[in-house]
Amino acid sequence: MKVENRNPWFYVPTTYFAEGLPYMIVNFLAVVIYKRMGVSNTDIAFWTSLLYLPWVIKMFWGPIVDIYSTKRNWILYTQIIMAFALFLCGFSLQVKGFLLASTCFFMLIAFISATQDIAIDGYYMLAMDESKQAFFVGIRAFFWRMGMIFTTGALVLWGGHLEKSTGNIPLSWTITLCIAGAIFLILFLYHKFVLPYPKVETVKKEKLDWHGFSDVFISYFKRKGILIMLAFILLYRFGEAMLVKLTAPFLLDTIAKGGLGLETTLVGWIYGTVGVLALIIGGVAGGVIIAKYGLKRCIWPMALLLNLPDLVYVYMSLHQTLPQYWVYILIAAEQLGYGLGTTAFMFYLIEISGKKYKTSYFAISTGIMALGMMLPGMVSGYFQEHVGYTTFFLAAFCFSIPGMLLIPFLNLKTHISHKAEESL
Repeated sequence: MKVENRNPWFYVPTTYFAEGLPYMIVNFLAVVIYKRMGVSNTDIAFWTSLLYLPWVIKMFWGPIVDIYSTKRNWILYTQIIMAFALFLCGFSLQVKGFLLASTCFFMLIAFISATQDIAIDGYYMLAMDESKQAFFVGIRAFFWRMGMIFTTGALVLWGGHLEKSTGNIPLSWTITLCIAGAIFLILFLYHKFVLPYPKVETVKKEKLDWHGFSDVFISYFKRKGILIMLAFILLYRFGEAMLVKLTAPFLLDTIAKGGLGLETTLVGWIYGTVGVLALIIGGVAGGVIIAKYGLKRCIWPMALLLNLPDLVYVYMSLHQTLPQYWVYILIAAEQLGYGLGTTAFMFYLIEISGKKYKTSYFAISTGIMALGMMLPGMVSGYFQEHVGYTTFFLAAFCFSIPGMLLIPFLNLKTHISHKAEESL
């Protein structure tokens, strides 16, 4: 029997956990795996940054998810394919050319993850009325972050534990990725029986309106001040984009190579506990502050809080034998600033999305944002290996300055919109 309505507590937490998990597997766990497998920083940064590509271009196949089949089916399709993609990715680490083979599977996982994002976010709006959507906005964000914590904490810890117990690094991460695949298999089976069939969702057979889509796309780039908007979206996170793919390698690299020489399990503890907690606090606090004072008054201090903490890596690279508690404190400070700064940026993307094409404009903006993360990240490893960690981290901070210098030229509202406030 097809159930049209079910308590959202049965599926909102699990669907958004399923959103966060593969995103962090692709964007964080892959970095740790490759570092432990002996891949150079140049190759790590290039190939794992390229994995942003599906989020850059997902706006182009979003209409296909809207038109063909149902959001419920798309969720199930993506999760069962995700399970087997993770299994195959894990086993690809056992072959001689593991870098190319596993990167192909990570790219497949990234495309499936981006598609699942579209399906889950669309399903969320179909399966509940507006009052329930508003109530569960914070809950869905919390469980997305739980997926992040599980990846950066539990999976890294488990992989590090297996490295010690088996003495076999490739096997350790094969098992870890297979555990992630098993989780998705369980999620698929659970959602197959639990996800309701929204009454408002019917299978549509009409043709895609590519003409209408192109009109929306063209209108986005014809807006007043678009060059400043594009420059800001691409440059605001430029320093972070350079940094993000090399923080874990820095922690794992030996002291002789300029790193801190931390064990894999300790990196899992750092990012899976105080790091994520600080990130969540920063994100929530940033939303509350912007809701009260408006983006125009908050964006400058939050941009500084995003970028100034990058200097903690300069400090750590100059003091490689710091006590572990100092490493915890410094990374927590950096993650707190990251949470505050990225919240301000996301509110800016909401603000420039307008009203008529809000969803489409926001999708285009986030795609451009992903491009701004992908391109600098692809060259960051090459740059770091040629100048060393200290100079690289200092340069990454300097690369953040042009984006901040564009802030005075932005057309910002004094007060936050009601729609943006709902997204807290």
